[in-house]
Amino acid sequence: MIRKIRIFLEMIKFEHTIFALPFAFMGSLLGAVVMENRLPEWSEIGWVLLAMFGARSAAMGLNRLIDWRIDKDNPRTSMRAIPAGLLKAAEVIVFIVISFILLFAATLNLEPITIKLMPIAVLLLVLYSYTKRFTWLCHVVLGLTIGLSPLGGWVAVTGEFNLAAWLLYITIALWIAGFDIIYATQDCEYDRKEGLHSIPSRFGINRALWIARSFHLLTAVGFLALFWITELSWMYLIGIIGAIIILFYQHYLVTPSDLSRVPVAFFGMNGTLSVVVFLFTITDLVVLHRW
Repeated sequence: MIRKIRIFLEMIKFEHTIFALPFAFMGSLLGAVVMENRLPEWSEIGWVLLAMFGARSAAMGLNRLIDWRIDKDNPRTSMRAIPAGLLKAAEVIVFIVISFILLFAATLNLEPITIKLMPIAVLLLVLYSYTKRFTWLCHVVLGLTIGLSPLGGWVAVTGEFNLAAWLLYITIALWIAGFDIIYATQDCEYDRKEGLHSIPSRFGINRALWIARSFHLLTAVGFLALFWITELSWMYLIGIIGAIIILFYQHYLVTPSDLSRVPVAFFGMNGTLSVVVFLFTITDLVVLHRW
């Protein structure tokens, strides 16, 4: 049983939750402060956590199930759980169903609008895994999907949106899309050979990296804009300066002639960025703010 659990956690890349979860909490925290001048209840944070776990687990399970034949033929992904025979398709389907049940249960205990918007999130979760078959904009779709984590966290505790909520959503979507482009450079030749779509396979690695840099430049602008339109203070700004340095360093690590450090740029740099932004935001709003 323990071995099976480890295989499932490896399948969904549980450690990559660090990309989205801090921003889901950031959305909840910032939304409560901006919209209602309060901190989220612990119960709200708990349900947001469960919703995130359910949504991300379902999304990763769907991706691995839908792509298992592609993964089997790709040397980089051939040892993933399903193509390697470590998990059966039926087991993954059960896992996906349970994950969606957890997502549904969590949304029932949050703001009523959350359950009404859940079908949109589910649609994007399912759609993303098919996009590489017909559009090189698959990275943008992934960004718009994972970007729902802070937007969902915001609306889950407030029941409404404002300009700051949408700005946070677009900023995170651009960040995700940018580093997914970098990650996809590893499969550029394979994608071309198999007729799969991505920005690296469509425009080449050099142009793809410049597109990723453009997306991350806009990410930096978005983070800075949040400082100006919300009650965030100098503490948040220090964190954002650190995050921008991390973004630039990520692009220093990866060059068209040397993709060997893509895994470090993908997980190490982006995981650090999300934690840095969240920690400085929570320090700003919880420690420095007078309640």
